[in-house]
Amino acid sequence: MTNFITGIHHVTAGVAGAQEDVDFFTQIVGQRMVKQTILFDGADSIYHLYYANRNAEIGTVMTTFPYKQAGVLARRGSGQVKITSYTAPESSLEFWQKHFDKHGVKHGAIETRFGQKRVHFVHPSGLEFEIVGDDNDKRDGWITDEISESEAVRGFHSVTMSVREVPEQERFLTEGLGFKKTGEEGPYHRFEIGEGGAKNTVFLLHEPDVPQGSWILGQGTVHHVAFAVQNDEEATKLKLHLEGLGYTDASEVKDRNYFHSVYVRSPGGILCEIATSDIGFATDEPLDGLGRSLLLPPWFEHRRQEVLATLEPITNPQAV
Repeated sequence: MTNFITGIHHVTAGVAGAQEDVDFFTQIVGQRMVKQTILFDGADSIYHLYYANRNAEIGTVMTTFPYKQAGVLARRGSGQVKITSYTAPESSLEFWQKHFDKHGVKHGAIETRFGQKRVHFVHPSGLEFEIVGDDNDKRDGWITDEISESEAVRGFHSVTMSVREVPEQERFLTEGLGFKKTGEEGPYHRFEIGEGGAKNTVFLLHEPDVPQGSWILGQGTVHHVAFAVQNDEEATKLKLHLEGLGYTDASEVKDRNYFHSVYVRSPGGILCEIATSDIGFATDEPLDGLGRSLLLPPWFEHRRQEVLATLEPITNPQAV
């Protein structure tokens, strides 16, 4: 198989309140809001919010659906992405602990796993994150009034998938997506693509006794992790490859405006997306003005006032 995957593309989760989420990612994590749009599938008007690094690069993009007003709850458990990890300079980890304390964010001590120091912290909706010390990540972080260049998150380091059984999920990652297994440490199994490291790493966390989580899109869980390919041709070839291995529930190609997507449910339960990298977030607004206003896909534009009337008002602090 030709290895089409170039790393993590984005991670998408369900959260509770919209303003609470905006404040968490822009003020606590220090990412840049790069897109305000809405859920493309379904009848309800739900925000789809995107956060990224300075240049809105693939492999830095966290996206969320605030589901509080829809009242949809999800159940955390195995078969989901348990932890989403960002990189930041290793020397900044003590800053991050103090920063979390200042803002009342639940967090852990500095720990080391696979030779890298990290700090665990929690979103108000219960989503789990880490800051991983990685001085090799040279991507440009976003700077805020409280977070300087020497402390800013650069983008994703990895995702950690909770699974009840490892072998079939390992086969999906290696034979299906082209990752290589590069280590084990306790219940953690590390897989890397390309040269490994930032945005090219996935961990499987073996949790045989943790009940299966729900797969619905709702508050408090990661809905899917997306892996990047270059274009539609590569996405289609990878879809056919996965189907040839027996993963027959791969979706048709979906237009997400800023990329095209194919979804497939992995054996461990985690929903994975194959997302293209050739469109980008500056297709409908300039790079220096990303995320400052609500953008709707063309097929929703005629309903703008109706959509606005149902959405929770939000303020993007970076646009004030």
